[in-house]
Amino acid sequence: MGIFSRTRDIIAANFTDLLDKAEDPAKMIRMIILEMEETLVEVRASAARTIADQKEMRRHIAKLSQLEESWTEKAELALSKDREDLAKAALVERQKATDMVVELSQQISVLDEALRGSEEDIAKLQKKLSEARNRQSSIATRLESANNKFKIREVYSAGRTQDAFSRFDVLERRVDLAEGRAEALNLGGEPKTLEEEIAELKASEKVDAELEALKARLNKK
Repeated sequence: MGIFSRTRDIIAANFTDLLDKAEDPAKMIRMIILEMEETLVEVRASAARTIADQKEMRRHIAKLSQLEESWTEKAELALSKDREDLAKAALVERQKATDMVVELSQQISVLDEALRGSEEDIAKLQKKLSEARNRQSSIATRLESANNKFKIREVYSAGRTQDAFSRFDVLERRVDLAEGRAEALNLGGEPKTLEEEIAELKASEKVDAELEALKARLNKK
């Protein structure tokens, strides 16, 4: 079932009210745009039929005008031959053609009015459709922004972030201990051998590498 009953409902529609009442504004605006596009196609098709009808009626009028001339000539010929009865019959037929021309001309005038109405409706529908598409773009942008905010909040509220910082604290503590052991060896003791100093450098380098890797992962998040 459509959202609107037809063209007039679309033209009078207040999109804000419709979207405020919708459970899913994005879905609602898609449905609105789809129905408006279908209605616009229908109105244009109706206008095309009206134009075609007018063209056909004008062709009939042209033929009837020729018929009027023909019956006039026939009436004149009959009178020239003293056949007043035939002349009168010819004039009756000419009047029928004249009456049909009048009737078709009136119908064309009615169709002209309908065509002007269709033209106004098409312009209003196009304006409404443009408005709806702009609203769709705005809704999509807001929805994307809201989803991004939700993801960010989810990351910060989850235990993963806290766990990463906890590991960061553990690594810093390991660095402190390594540095403490190195400094303690210098307190009143014998100087370290070359092998010991190199081993400490390797151990410190490994811890530093782990620390930098963790920092990089946190910066990524």
